[in-house]
Amino acid sequence: MLWNAKNGCVKIDDTDMHYVSFGHGSKNLIVMPGLSDGLLTVKGKALLLASSYIKYFNDYTVYMFSRKNDMPEGYSIRDMAADQAKALRELGITKTSVMGVSQGGMIAQFLAIDYPELVEKLIITVSAPRVNEMIHENVSSWIEMAKKGDHKSLMIDVAEKSYSEKYLKIYRKAYPIMGCIGKPRNYNRFFVNANAILGFDAFEELDKIVCPTYIIAGNKDKTVGIDASYEMHEKIKDSELYVYEGLGHAAYEEAKDFYSRVYDFLKK
Repeated sequence: MLWNAKNGCVKIDDTDMHYVSFGHGSKNLIVMPGLSDGLLTVKGKALLLASSYIKYFNDYTVYMFSRKNDMPEGYSIRDMAADQAKALRELGITKTSVMGVSQGGMIAQFLAIDYPELVEKLIITVSAPRVNEMIHENVSSWIEMAKKGDHKSLMIDVAEKSYSEKYLKIYRKAYPIMGCIGKPRNYNRFFVNANAILGFDAFEELDKIVCPTYIIAGNKDKTVGIDASYEMHEKIKDSELYVYEGLGHAAYEEAKDFYSRVYDFLKK
């Protein structure tokens, strides 16, 4: 298949955990997406997701993982990190670079804390080391919208809190159809993921992260705030911080050099 793009699945605790992979390099890069994974998993999207990583393909095989399908109420970010470790071992991956975006960055922190032998390098993108007031307010409001089945308001609010004004001028044209985009059959996985964020706190354990770490943020982030990235940079000893000026929570989508910047860090 083009780009060696594959759709895969591993069995974790009697439920499926979907992933996609692409590239044919000898090194591995694991990518964990944000809260949107609670609405739609990566299942079947290998070709769609591969194009951003073309530059990596000669050196890396890239895996992007969803959370496992069935998670009980009260499941934590740390539990999700344990699932990720199980999935890596199931695939025979014993050492890898890891990139987590937003909630994925929270999972990545606990993966590096609890399973340091697995993580060679760490990239934490538009994330936080613990719940702050901004995160709590945003996620709580999204939970309420989902409880009401108001998918359109949920998607619009996420967009308004993520993208720059320049991007939103284009994106707002799609608002009339936002109620149809990414709507799940039910919000069970979304609720579990969202509530896990509300209970997340890795701050006091960040000094256990010993691998080289690259923290990427946007100074206009209205989802997790910019202070969260400075907190991580201060607590993680071997860390670098890069802040995109004028971009927010979707900096990884909007910044043209984002994937090149990550690649350069991995190649150091």
